[in-house]
Amino acid sequence: MVSLASGLVLFLWYHIADPHGSVLAIQQSVPGGSWLRSLHRYSADLAVFAIAAHLVRKLLQGHTWGPRALAWISGVVLLLVTLFCGWTGLVMVWDVQGQEIAIAGARLLDLLPIFSEPISRSFSGEVPPASSFFFMTLFLHVALPLGLGALLWLHVSRVSRPALLPPRPMIRFLLAALGGAALIAPLDLPPAADLLALPGIVPTDLFYAFWLPLARALSPGAQAALWLGLVALLATAPWWWRPLRAISVSSVDESHCTGCTHCYQDCPYEAIAMVPRTVLSQTSLLVARVDPDRCIGCGICAASCPPMGVGPEHRDGRDQLAAARAYLDRRHPQGATGREVVLIACRNGAAAPPETLALPGVELYPSGCSGSVHTSVVELLIRRGVGGVFVLSCPPRNCYFREGPKWLEARLEHGRDAALHPRVDRRRVAFASLSANESRAIHAALLAFHKSVAALAPEREEQPELELLCEPPADPAPADLAATVALAEADEAAEIVEVRPV
Repeated sequence: MVSLASGLVLFLWYHIADPHGSVLAIQQSVPGGSWLRSLHRYSADLAVFAIAAHLVRKLLQGHTWGPRALAWISGVVLLLVTLFCGWTGLVMVWDVQGQEIAIAGARLLDLLPIFSEPISRSFSGEVPPASSFFFMTLFLHVALPLGLGALLWLHVSRVSRPALLPPRPMIRFLLAALGGAALIAPLDLPPAADLLALPGIVPTDLFYAFWLPLARALSPGAQAALWLGLVALLATAPWWWRPLRAISVSSVDESHCTGCTHCYQDCPYEAIAMVPRTVLSQTSLLVARVDPDRCIGCGICAASCPPMGVGPEHRDGRDQLAAARAYLDRRHPQGATGREVVLIACRNGAAAPPETLALPGVELYPSGCSGSVHTSVVELLIRRGVGGVFVLSCPPRNCYFREGPKWLEARLEHGRDAALHPRVDRRRVAFASLSANESRAIHAALLAFHKSVAALAPEREEQPELELLCEPPADPAPADLAATVALAEADEAAEIVEVRPV
């Protein structure tokens, strides 16, 4: 957005009749022109860096296949369009770097048998490049960024509530960093292009002109093969970079669905729709329906359903309760002590290396996305005597399934369905959003929570005097024996009924 806004301002002083001269005039005559041009270039460079970092991150996370294939392929196209926009911008300056990029690109275009004469002849130096060349370059440089909006819509079309902007503190930091860099280190303007002279030292933009050294060393055919191979490698990642297991998509038990729309609202990938029931029911007119082509098996819908009627196979709310009971029977066959802390951690996040969470008094309970853990599991663990439950999720902006931490906090703290029941002692429940790299912060949070849980001793330990009531009373004195027998006979004769509210 910074690059687009600054480019539109620079467009006011750019002239295709004298490209290098107009850029020089912007540098020297326009107030703040040098700073604005530097801001334009630095923001464009940072955009490529951000896209490359995003690509590597998604590749390492395995977000390339299945329902995410459309986002991956459209992202590769977005990267290519962004690079092409940068190349046209460098050519528009028409300095020695832009000249070399134009000549290298023309040699690649000459490989296509669609032109009546080689494009590279336009840069032989016999005549200066036509104004139509700079007009077309300017048109592409302005039109392609505006057209990125359609590609961006396609890129996020299969996700709910896409976060297109970073958090506000990061926005302010980036704006300050870009403005400061443009002020401290303004761009130099290289010499004007001269097709009749051999260029000396050609400055190379590391983000857009990184391929120029290869262009000097390789033939056009080798360059084309390298580019096509790289694009094919990235575009086919959904087929060669994918896990061996299949996705366990969610399904809906319509007999339990109440039509509450919670799973429909919470799904991060718009894989759930509310449709009319095929069989009439007094429960609701609408029922949730899962699109298997969009579902990625995150299980967040399972945690959103109070009647536990939706979720992936073997991972809905009922299955989670059964797994929690089996865990308690296996780990605490004689009952919990009331001092241990059960750590529910995501296998895709902090629990990926479980050895980093090994702490005395802390029991690891690996799960899927923390946002898929039904709050009834937390309540069951507390009711069965566990001292405390600590739910550890990924950071909100780095969740494997996008919105797991967001919905986890909403259900534990803000009453969003399926919320943690008010009868649960909240002092025994805690959660945090930390990544696997923040082991120190995780250990500190766990130790602090374990200390607070240890102070909440079980009831029989909080009131040790109650244990004395279980001891047999001392023999009564002879003088009190008659009164004791009379009280006992009265108790047996009276019919006492205690009524408690359910």
